[in-house]
Amino acid sequence: MQNYFNYFTEIEERFQQRRGSLLMLSTLDWALIETWREAGIPLEAVLRGIDESFDKHDAKARRATTRTRKVNGLAWCAQAVMEAVEQAKEAAIGAAKPQDDRESGFEFERVARYLHQNATRIEAAQLLPPADAIATETASRLRGLAEGLQAEPITSLEELDRTLSVLEERLFAALMTAAPEDELMALKEQAARELAPYKGKMQAVQIKQVQQQFLQKKMLETRSLPRLSLFYMSLD
Repeated sequence: MQNYFNYFTEIEERFQQRRGSLLMLSTLDWALIETWREAGIPLEAVLRGIDESFDKHDAKARRATTRTRKVNGLAWCAQAVMEAVEQAKEAAIGAAKPQDDRESGFEFERVARYLHQNATRIEAAQLLPPADAIATETASRLRGLAEGLQAEPITSLEELDRTLSVLEERLFAALMTAAPEDELMALKEQAARELAPYKGKMQAVQIKQVQQQFLQKKMLETRSLPRLSLFYMSLD
């Protein structure tokens, strides 16, 4: 598992730095970052793609006789990110030595505390059937995982993170089933509207993934539900 604790913030900061002004990333942008993370795209490749996109944009702006429009979304860099990934694959020699989980910040006590905190947040959520029952099961499972981790620490957290991803997917499926039709329609329309300017820069499969991540993120946020992956665990 790529232990990029700062995967999201590094991308946000680089985008803001290259844009030259503070622009909070949209839900759509965060959904795109999530698809990159889930695809295992290295942070370095994303940052390189952002830099290359803005290098080209800046060069074009210098040649232009009129004012060039500012970049207003991370999706504008999507094509360059994928090109950077391909370049990295071609240049890669050997594999990096894996980090020890304890050295990377995944101390078992902190992980157990993170699982308990997420269980508490899920238990506090007011959900409609069948999501309420799935939420109760998920919270119980998280507490069981935390207690097991405290009793017998494991050497790798890859399997744990895969389990958390499965739990989150199951919870999200239940939320989709319980969600009112008008809410789902509104979210899908919002995603399509925000994606429209970038369709020419993204592949169809990427657009579909971003739309799904957008929907998932918004539904979890509106219900005050946490993301479960260890990538969302704070360093504090």
